[in-house]
Amino acid sequence: MEIKIEQAFSGEDVWHLLARSKKHIVMYGMGNGADKIIAACARFGVEIEDFFASDGFVRGQSFHGKRVMTFSQVCEKYGSENMIVLISFASALPDVMAQVRRVAATCETYIPEVPVRGDVLFTAEYAREHREELMQAYDLLSDERSREVFFGVVMFRLTGKLEWLDATEDAREAVMQRVLHPADYTAYCDVGAYDGDTIRELATLSPRLRRVYAVEPDRRNYRKLAAYAEGVSSMELSLYPCAAWDCEQTLLFDDSGNRNAGYDPAARRRIEVPGRTVDAILDGAAVDYIKYDVEGSEAQALRGSVQTIRACKPDLLVSLYHRTEDLHALILQLHEICPEYRLYLRRYPYIPAWDLNLYASVRE
Repeated sequence: MEIKIEQAFSGEDVWHLLARSKKHIVMYGMGNGADKIIAACARFGVEIEDFFASDGFVRGQSFHGKRVMTFSQVCEKYGSENMIVLISFASALPDVMAQVRRVAATCETYIPEVPVRGDVLFTAEYAREHREELMQAYDLLSDERSREVFFGVVMFRLTGKLEWLDATEDAREAVMQRVLHPADYTAYCDVGAYDGDTIRELATLSPRLRRVYAVEPDRRNYRKLAAYAEGVSSMELSLYPCAAWDCEQTLLFDDSGNRNAGYDPAARRRIEVPGRTVDAILDGAAVDYIKYDVEGSEAQALRGSVQTIRACKPDLLVSLYHRTEDLHALILQLHEICPEYRLYLRRYPYIPAWDLNLYASVRE
């Protein structure tokens, strides 16, 4: 692995490749993701010349002062061999991902990854600066597939190439059954419960599940979660309209209604929400499984769970893609909290390298 890391980090990253390219650079997609990539490109002196969208979404709109085109229109304007396409949106929809692959089969295409939270890019320079932490995290992983996924994600972040995404994908159902132990769960803490989607998923895999603690700070999502809970009779659900944190504290939360909304004091639309620790929420109650998907606040949520983790040693799922540093920092943090855990890395199909999760269990 160390040889691979050295080989990968000795070259340039996608940002520097774009900066030296003589081709016309166009962007597929609009919105917040596109804004982030445009800002990142500007840091490297990269200009986006045009924007295009899927045929069904082109309705005469403009973006950053340019008329949004169709893919065929930009190909006609520049020639597919003379342009580079940057994918600027996130999706797990099979038809959308298939369309990205069709574009990539036609012309040079990259998927530059920008973090959901923060503005630190995973450049070759970043990788070299954090080489020691990255190697430490890699060495803590418990199986070869985890190490393959780790290396593939590093390569994707550096190159922006679709082939590395394909190399790191695993089926959700297989991961839950082979890495975790859902058939044995009786009590579950869902940290970042959204509308109850992961509770519903786990209920199909955990016939013995009887107790759920669901934490969700977004007021819109919480209403959906509460509506779902009203119709559940097979288990006892306790709902908490708060953010998982490392202390009891009032937090400024993004109130934009975006699914990826989270703790963000700089958000344009903000609302105060209470921050609580998982230890305080559970108050000594035992759980078999905890899922952390809290839009960039996983480090704080883990710090607020230390007592529960050390006492119960539950199976864990920790989202590992919201912040650039999560790939190594959260692995090292969890190992420090409980060195007995066996650690696994898996990623579900998504463009870009989202839905990347760290799984932990003290069992084989």
